[in-house]
Amino acid sequence: MAQAEFDQLLGRITINPGIFGGKPIIRGLRFRVDVLGMMAGGMTKDQILEEHPILEDGDITACLLYASMIVNNTAVVHAA
Repeated sequence: MAQAEFDQLLGRITINPGIFGGKPIIRGLRFRVDVLGMMAGGMTKDQILEEHPILEDGDITACLLYASMIVNNTAVVHAA
């Protein structure tokens, strides 16, 4: 994955202290980064997108990238 694509994906994940107590959210929406839980529960990417039309395909990929960075103990910097 090219650095520009990497940065663009991570740009979809934001933190706003006024929304969900500063937990990571998708594109500033009131939608937490819960995609892994949905997938662990058996939902596919297409099912998630169908059930949550506010989400975009890139949001799912961004959540997975964000989660992998957290698991790998990679620093994630959020700019406001």
